[in-house]
Amino acid sequence: MTVVDEPVVLVEDLGHVRRLTMNRPASLNALDHGLTEGLSEAIRAAGADEEVRVVILRGAGRAFCAGYDLNEDAAEGELDARHWHESLTASVEKMLEFLECPKPTIAQVHSYCLAGGTDLMLACDLAVAADDSFFGYVDVRFGSGVVSMFLPWVVGVRAAKELLFTGEDRVSAAEALRLGLVNRVVPRDDLDDATLQLANEIAKNEPFVIQTTKRAVNRAWDVAGFRAAMAANTELDVMIETANLPARDEFRRITLERGLKAAIAWRDDAFRGEGDAGP
Repeated sequence: MTVVDEPVVLVEDLGHVRRLTMNRPASLNALDHGLTEGLSEAIRAAGADEEVRVVILRGAGRAFCAGYDLNEDAAEGELDARHWHESLTASVEKMLEFLECPKPTIAQVHSYCLAGGTDLMLACDLAVAADDSFFGYVDVRFGSGVVSMFLPWVVGVRAAKELLFTGEDRVSAAEALRLGLVNRVVPRDDLDDATLQLANEIAKNEPFVIQTTKRAVNRAWDVAGFRAAMAANTELDVMIETANLPARDEFRRITLERGLKAAIAWRDDAFRGEGDAGP
């Protein structure tokens, strides 16, 4: 019997709401090339479908999204500045497709929403989080930069600097609500229904007006220099990624030789004094 792999993005229509489910549960929906391409195709299709008025994005399994796939990153090895710029630019463009989708997008978050996963959540127009959610950017703790600098545009510069400088990865749902990272926090058991209810409330309105209003709000960011800031972050991120920092090189080496869990244990021992794992 031939075993057919499930698609990395599951698509279902619930009336005028299209629900996209990231489907790499074994890796906590970490963003690899296949998943980002699948999301790109799915959000473009939703944007072009006249029957779709609102898009929900969620994750299968135990988490929303644990960030970019560090196994894939380690396997790529060292890249020169040109390749890093191409890779980072492509990653940012994939995130921007959710912001630029003509239909309102809602991130439905549960459990871990970290690093690139937080970027993806912030690229959506709205976010509903379960009360068991955790957010944060761990990039600084192993010498990497943030791929898509949405954060200060959503929560402000002071809060963004604190989150980015500390590398905190346990920001609770309640704190995320206080900071403005998410719109609503609901009990985990109510997450599907609460997110769909919000989507249906939006879908009841005239699509042209909603879509034009989304463009107007996005335009406010553009006028304030959003795209120039995103491009500048990419340039600076290339500098970080090509700096050959010992911590990042060691993290990648351990990932390749002993696996991602061992690399994370080494990182936390080196930077947080947690555990006794060594290189």
